[in-house]
Order: sequence, then C-alpha cells, then structure tokens
Amino acid sequence: MRRLLTVLSVVLVTLIGSQALAQSPSIDDIEGTPAATPVVGMADMSMDVNAPQVPSVTGYADGQEILFMHTEVSDKQLAQTLTQMMGGSPVLVVPSLAAVPESALANVYVFTNGVVPDGATGPQGFQPDVFDNPPGSEKYSPLRAVNLVIWNESAAPRVLTSAAEVQASAKQGELTIDETGIVVNMPFLTWPGGQR
Repeated sequence: MRRLLTVLSVVLVTLIGSQALAQSPSIDDIEGTPAATPVVGMADMSMDVNAPQVPSVTGYADGQEILFMHTEVSDKQLAQTLTQMMGGSPVLVVPSLAAVPESALANVYVFTNGVVPDGATGPQGFQPDVFDNPPGSEKYSPLRAVNLVIWNESAAPRVLTSAAEVQASAKQGELTIDETGIVVNMPFLTWPGGQR
C-alpha cells in the first residue's frame, strides 16, 4: 500500500509539473513585457530612504568582528540601556523571552569592566560583546542568554574575541561569568564566512 502511494505521488507531481511547464510563457512572450511591470502580490523592493533604520552593532564571534542588531529583550532596564546605546532606536521589552527554553538559546558575553577600546564598545562601555554559535553552527540562535563578564582584580584584562577565549579565561580564574536570566533577540548581519 505504501509503495502504491509513493508511485501515485510521483505520477501526480510529474503531471502537475508538465502542465505548469506547458502553461509557462515562452521567452518570446516575456521579451515584450516592460521591465517595470509590477508582479501581483510582490512588495515594492525599492529602498525608502525615509524608512526607519535599525543600527548595527559590532561584536565578536569565533575570533572575527561581526555585526548584529538588538531588537527585543526580556528586561526593561536593559531595553532602556540598549535603546540609548542605539541612539534612540527602540529595543522592545518582551518579558516572555525569559521563558524560552535554554536549549533554544545561544550565549552572548557582555563585559562589565576591562578594556575600553578606541572604537566600538559594548553596552557597559567596555569591549564589544562576544558570541558563541554564529550562523552556520549547529546551535545558532538569534535568541541570546546574557552573561555578564567581570575581570578579576588580579587579572590583566585584554580584548577577547571568541567564546572559547572567554571560557578559557574563566577556567584560569581571570574572570567571572554571571548568568543573568535575561534573553535578547540579537540577529547577526555579518558573521565569519557570511552575511545577510
């Protein structure tokens, strides 16, 4: 019975496909069509310079500089901090993000002290955030569990550019990682080996 259903499915797909090809316009039909003819149901893809823009933020993943956005966060105070950091571009408060299962989250490491770089900084004014699991990795998720990184007094702070470096420094007792329970939606715009 299962084999018969499979054969019938293949026949049906073949018939539908050949019927669609038979009804498809030829290149001669298309050549006379003006290039500006709108496609029904298709949004206008031209860029509106007055449309609101969400600023990108610099961070690090797998030892490389990346760009990402903050869009929503589970914590009101952090939403205010990120909105201010983004020059007033609103980061929305979505408390239900805190209920997302841990298995659906990746991590972001936010530095609360340490190196103050000349260029881009994180939300606390120190080095940019560090991410694990960028796009292309098995556990990528734009939803990030916020981990605060605190350099210990005896350590020599430096810029860390990968989650592996953060974890290794924690194991060596140079820094402490504080899990906050806060979740932020932080989709990547660029990442090692790719971009949107």
